[in-house]
Amino acid sequence: MRLPPVLTRLAAKPPVPAPPLTVWGRTWRFVLVVVGAFVTFGVTLPEAAGTSIEYTATPREALDLALGVLSWVLIWFRRRWPLTIALVLTLMTTFSATAAFAATLAVVSVCARRRTIEVVPVTVTYCVASFTSFYLVDGLPDMPWWVVVLTQVVSTVLVVGIGLYIGARRELVWTLQSRAEAAEQARATDAERARAQERATIAHEMHDVLAHRVSLVAMHAGALAYRTDLSPEEVRESAGIVRDNAHRALEELREVLGVLRVGTEASATDAPQPTLERIDDLVADARALGAHVDFGMTPAVTDAAATLAGSTARTAYRVVQEGLTNARKHAPASPVVVRVVGSPDDGLTVMVRTPGTHGVPGRPARVDAASVLGTAVETRLPSSGHGLRGLHERVTLLGGTFDAGDDATGGFVVRATLPWSR
Repeated sequence: MRLPPVLTRLAAKPPVPAPPLTVWGRTWRFVLVVVGAFVTFGVTLPEAAGTSIEYTATPREALDLALGVLSWVLIWFRRRWPLTIALVLTLMTTFSATAAFAATLAVVSVCARRRTIEVVPVTVTYCVASFTSFYLVDGLPDMPWWVVVLTQVVSTVLVVGIGLYIGARRELVWTLQSRAEAAEQARATDAERARAQERATIAHEMHDVLAHRVSLVAMHAGALAYRTDLSPEEVRESAGIVRDNAHRALEELREVLGVLRVGTEASATDAPQPTLERIDDLVADARALGAHVDFGMTPAVTDAAATLAGSTARTAYRVVQEGLTNARKHAPASPVVVRVVGSPDDGLTVMVRTPGTHGVPGRPARVDAASVLGTAVETRLPSSGHGLRGLHERVTLLGGTFDAGDDATGGFVVRATLPWSR
């Protein structure tokens, strides 16, 4: 037999977990039940039981006391089987007044769970059992029937209300604790996400710094390794370039790693960051290696550079840096075209292009031979594969677009469109 949808939802609602009882909490509840049972049993005894006249308990009174003692045992299991224990104890009150306190405690425990599918049958059973006990245990009461009805309804509402209040307070405390735990977990998750993002930012900065400088060092070192016809002055010049770039790489790396030693409020972007003004240095370094770099920046960008967002300027620098580094690694004999165009209204567009040979007469094919100081030296520099992915993440976080791939002439183009201000 399937339950109606409403009852199914009510039955599926999990109760709020009750806090575990301490030894003192279990003790005072049990003592209250026992004392109340003895008081109730003493009140229900006939007057002859308190006189010197010999008195023998009737079977009904013996049953009353026996059921009361049984209720003391069952009450210890009310949290394991709350609904079953409450119904059994409530039915026992029909024949036993001494079981009333145990039944009341069980009903309060069930109502504290605040499950309608449990509260309704327990409430009805408790109220009906109270009416029945008046006639089976106490006999016909010497009062109007409406007084009996009103008394039982008020007592039932009071017991159920106390249970619902306890359950509501328990649910409130549990909700507040759950929210506090969830907020703490959210803070921990946000902190971990921030740390992961900061580590990724530092990793990107380290890649950008080292890839550019190490590629310059490798190219000049390759010339020294393969050229045997260099004059002493050319050897000293190449060695000086290697030394200078190694020192600059260490300095820039020290700036990035320095944020790891400061307070938690610092970030990788707190270190001095290169902007558009230093793109000329990148172009000069590439040209010093013998590369042909066609660099152009529109006057609109130069005139309004002061209004350019710092994050946009840094990202534009990194795009040019990564484009020149990749050209040096993968197509060292090809010319490179660098363009920085835009305006405050249209945004900033950065393009680094290594032209191909299709439809370009007389242009040498793209090769993997390094042209270092005018010499063809076979040098393949390792590629991490993270540079373009890192640029894509940078540009996307700023709200721009990023493309990298072959163009129609067989060349390779890196293009980033960035917002002028954030």
